[in-house]
Amino acid sequence: MALPVRDQMKYWGIATVVFAVVLWFLGDVLLPFVLGGAIAYFLDPVADRLEKMGFSRAIAVTIITLFALVLFIVMALLVVPSLVSQAIDLFNIAPTLFGNLRDFLIERFPELMDAESTLRQSLVAIGEKIQSYGGQLLETILSSAASIINIVMLFVIVPVVAVYMLLDWDNMVARIDDLLPRDHAPVIRQLAGDIDATLASFIRGMGTVCLVLGTYYAAALMLVGLQFGLVVGFIAGLITFIPYVGALVGGVLAIGLALFQFWGDWFSIAMVGGIFVLGQVIEGNILTPKLVGTSVGLHPVWLLLALSVFGSLFGFVGMLVAVPVAAALGVITRFATRQYLDSRLYRGLSDGPND
Repeated sequence: MALPVRDQMKYWGIATVVFAVVLWFLGDVLLPFVLGGAIAYFLDPVADRLEKMGFSRAIAVTIITLFALVLFIVMALLVVPSLVSQAIDLFNIAPTLFGNLRDFLIERFPELMDAESTLRQSLVAIGEKIQSYGGQLLETILSSAASIINIVMLFVIVPVVAVYMLLDWDNMVARIDDLLPRDHAPVIRQLAGDIDATLASFIRGMGTVCLVLGTYYAAALMLVGLQFGLVVGFIAGLITFIPYVGALVGGVLAIGLALFQFWGDWFSIAMVGGIFVLGQVIEGNILTPKLVGTSVGLHPVWLLLALSVFGSLFGFVGMLVAVPVAAALGVITRFATRQYLDSRLYRGLSDGPND
């Protein structure tokens, strides 16, 4: 005989509280394992595709690992140093850019740029803060011994965890399925399938879209000759998962830099703007429909709320688990809504069999 609903709610509630407490206290320790699990989840379809081509699971994981290793070496040698260098230079040159903006406003709107005006003081303060805090932050992150140790541990532990989890992914899923409560196993499998479909559409699909657009923006801006094009492309691609925000932020930043660098060369400035217009056309008509689909099930507002709440409660690890938790809660909420609409609580006696 199944447990009463009250007892089931009690046990599941205790499990949820234990999970939250563990995440709270062990967030930093769990970070490599959360990242490794996310990588394994992301690459599992690739391993499954290689298995269908006739490779064993071990050989499929070996092929993926070797490809990832080559990609990592290329990134470490070519992209990462330039990205860090451009980011530091951008922070350092920011006061000069704000100074140029101040001079431009003084020339065009002298009445607004009085020495005692709020606008001028604000521009000067922003430039000084960006230079002092931005450069200091990057230098602290890169020079701190503790940060270097943590980064090294991430680079060592995360790949190992990802490889082992990718190798045993199907076995882990089967083992978890064996541990499901028998009375609720069909419903849990259905919900898990819906959650997986949502995550697959969003994480795998939007992750690929972000990677493709970030690479396109960075390469195109660098070809045009825009300074800090790699950083701008990286930022725009990173936040592309929020509709229109990635292109808007990247476009404003790129065009602002282009105005200072190419002032008077309107063709180059138009080229920078056209890069983001073309990026939006590619994303809206090709990438998102093909890779993400039309029914992701994660509203941008719901996603931002989850990122904010979990980030403030559990730090960086909370932000990593925010997307899957948001997807799970969304699926469970829709399931609960359907159950409610089919229940007597909603339909009442007026919709009974005698009517």
